[in-house]
Amino acid sequence: MLTLHLSDKSSPVELEADGRSLLDLILEQDKPRLKEVVAARVGDEILDLKSVPADGDEIFLVEKDSDAGLEVLRHSAAHVMAEAVQELFPEAKVTIGPAIKDGFYYDFDIESPFTSEDLRAIEKRMKANIKKGRRFVRREVERQEAIDLFAGMGEKYKVELIEDLPEDEKLSLYQSGEFVDLCRGPHLPDASYLKGSFKLLSVAGAYWRGSEKNQMLQRIYGTAFADKEALTAYLTLLEEAKKRDHRKLGKALDLFSIQDEAGAGFVIWHPKGALLRTILEDFERRQHLKRGYDIVMGPQMLKAELWKRSGHFENYRENMYFTRIKDDDGASDGQEYGIKPMNCLAHMLIYNSRLRSYRDLPLRYFELGTVHRHEPSGVLHGLMRVRCFTQDDAHIICTPEQLQDEITRILEFVADIMQLFGFSYSMELSTRPEEKSIGSDRDWERATEALIQALEENHLDYEVNAGDGAFYGPKIDVKLKDALGREWQCATIQCDFTLPERFDLNYVGADGEKHRPVMLHRVILGSIERFIGILIEHYAGAFPLWLAPEQVRVLTVTEAHNDYAERVAAALKNADIRVATDLRNEKLGKKIRESQLDKIPYMLVIGDQEVASETVAPRLRKQGETLVSMSVDHFICHLQDELQDTVGGSHSC
Repeated sequence: MLTLHLSDKSSPVELEADGRSLLDLILEQDKPRLKEVVAARVGDEILDLKSVPADGDEIFLVEKDSDAGLEVLRHSAAHVMAEAVQELFPEAKVTIGPAIKDGFYYDFDIESPFTSEDLRAIEKRMKANIKKGRRFVRREVERQEAIDLFAGMGEKYKVELIEDLPEDEKLSLYQSGEFVDLCRGPHLPDASYLKGSFKLLSVAGAYWRGSEKNQMLQRIYGTAFADKEALTAYLTLLEEAKKRDHRKLGKALDLFSIQDEAGAGFVIWHPKGALLRTILEDFERRQHLKRGYDIVMGPQMLKAELWKRSGHFENYRENMYFTRIKDDDGASDGQEYGIKPMNCLAHMLIYNSRLRSYRDLPLRYFELGTVHRHEPSGVLHGLMRVRCFTQDDAHIICTPEQLQDEITRILEFVADIMQLFGFSYSMELSTRPEEKSIGSDRDWERATEALIQALEENHLDYEVNAGDGAFYGPKIDVKLKDALGREWQCATIQCDFTLPERFDLNYVGADGEKHRPVMLHRVILGSIERFIGILIEHYAGAFPLWLAPEQVRVLTVTEAHNDYAERVAAALKNADIRVATDLRNEKLGKKIRESQLDKIPYMLVIGDQEVASETVAPRLRKQGETLVSMSVDHFICHLQDELQDTVGGSHSC
């Protein structure tokens, strides 16, 4: 017997395991359900509806708008796309085509890049093939049969993938039309589920297997949803995201640039952007000092021997930059140095610079440290992915008994900062990587248990992200959600028993004996560059008053009002308000429009009435919103009240 759960609202059905497929069973029991169901779950495994269940199976249906259902839809859409590409471009070689968050992609080896016209043609062919009722047919094959098949088709990438699989790996193929792909599945029963609910989005370059040493491929991105309405809503969201693109707004607001002659992945901050960054960094320093952190600074380079001792040389070398500093006499190549990709080593050297007692702990070292990491050129993206960035990096060195309290303090810090910026967030526990890691199994277990305990004691929900920890320890990753509902990883809390061992960190306990401390690595905002990119898009460039590089702009109606405007600006500057004046002989309407485009929080229009009464007429950046005329002192108090309510700024009113 087997158990079939047709829905959450109905009782399960007991059926004979008689060799019929899941599709046949659903057709018999509840045919209308097939419009909403794309796969089935048995235990932790997602199966095709054409699969034959075994005796004793408990089967749950996977609806097309669920996370698992959308993954099946999108994976199948990738196959339909690959079929269309090979029909239109027979010379294209296929590689891989997975479902990803919010969509799918497929990588092709083709001589000429795909154009926007090509995308339209591919999408048109996909629709035609869907209309023909393409079915997805699965069959299992022997290893050599699969190799011979793909070799005969000239699909060298598929052959390479098969040869890299374990000898005992079960292989399956999926065929739709004439297109055959190496794939575990599962897939839709047929392509009709995709009718009217998919869209091809863009083309990008991608290296085979993510290595710059390999062939550059053409990656086509697309998306698919359960219905046309969900697709339309997502495409509308994408259009809004384009308007908010930090690269576009960064240029329009004159915040930063990334220029080819300077190098890919290296940000140049313009005056307004540098001021924005300084405001954010000063805020961070105040927040850390208030919470008992000591501000420290480390050098940009350290001897390679230190990176070898830490494990970075072995496990992180491909992401680092190295150089040699020759001896003064030039007689030898000198010593090798590593430009720091992280700030932790200097912090451990500070700790080891003197004898430590248990009474000194916990020590909380904080550094706005600039680091360099080599990222493949294909993944660089504005401020979000760069090669040089600054982290709000801290390392807490404490006794094992203090560990839980320190993790809780960090979690509270994260909550405070996310609330200030208006972000909701979720948490993931990332565990030991399968390949590159250092430290004993026991150390990893202790560190993971400490993070789990802190999350559960603080009643925080979390997902487990298996194998995504740092090479030296597990971590809690905090993913914030912006105004468009997109997730970004920022804060991270890593628990480390290994580096204190490698660097022989000690403290003298109450018993007079030496003991080994524990170290927490953590960031709150993460990369300052990335966080500013997120803020630009979250606020669509209209920063809150406390963050705005220019808080007030004074606009004159005519040149006759310039003297009073300059006196108003001087009074604001004396009150630490960031102010600029627009005294040009231009129409007032033009000045207001430009200020709105520059997203200035407040405009002060100065005309005859304001000069005569020695007042100002504040105008908000939102179209048509104004405040009543008031004295300059009153306006300053108004600004200080607003700042006090957000970041606890100074207040003299």
